[in-house]
Parts: sequence; C-alpha cells; structure tokens
Amino acid sequence: MPLYAQLTRAIQFAIATGRLKIGDQLPTVRQLAVELRVNANTVAKVYAELERAGVLDTRRGVGTFVGAHHFEAKNRRDHEAILRELVDRFIEEAGAMGFSTDDLLNQLQSRRKKETKKNA
Repeated sequence: MPLYAQLTRAIQFAIATGRLKIGDQLPTVRQLAVELRVNANTVAKVYAELERAGVLDTRRGVGTFVGAHHFEAKNRRDHEAILRELVDRFIEEAGAMGFSTDDLLNQLQSRRKKETKKNA
C-alpha cells in the first residue's frame, strides 16, 4: 500500500477513534514529514486530499485542523455507510495481520466492558 494511502488511513482512523477530535490542530506538513521521516510532498498530498474530502480544514497562516462538516451525516443511511466502510477496512487490515473476526469481536467486547466499568 502506498505511503500516502497509509498516512491517509492513519489520520482517518485517529479521527474515527477519537484520538483526533473536531477542531484539533494537526502538525504542519514539515513537522509531520520530519517526524515520520517521509517526503513533505507526501504529507502535503495527504492533507490536500483530506481537505478536498472535507475531513480537514486548512487556514492559511494558522494551520490544519480536523473539520466538523465532514462528520455531520445528513441522515442515518450516510452514518451507517460510513461506519460500514470503517468496519470493512478494520476487518481487512486486521485479517492482513493474521487476526480473525472472532479475535476482533473478543477485543471489542473486552473494550466495551472496560468502558462500561469506567463510565459507571
């Protein structure tokens, strides 16, 4: 898988899992390129692609932020389609790493129990 696709997925995954929240500022292109040891053009391409998709907002002279409008699903079908796509990618990537669907379900159930206890 190309590096830009991996980075795109990583940013989308961080947003989907809540590690990056709406309004959070991302590192500059140069900062992220240095941190990941990749070409700055690769990072710029990812940011531009995610901005076109409405996932990120770039404000000249200020920075790049997680955008809000991308996550406001117009209706329930849009929301479910987004979730279905996320689950498909999750299962595909986990399968490529040797994990079964049962492995994933066990981990998700374990995580759910931890969060239920934490929120109780």
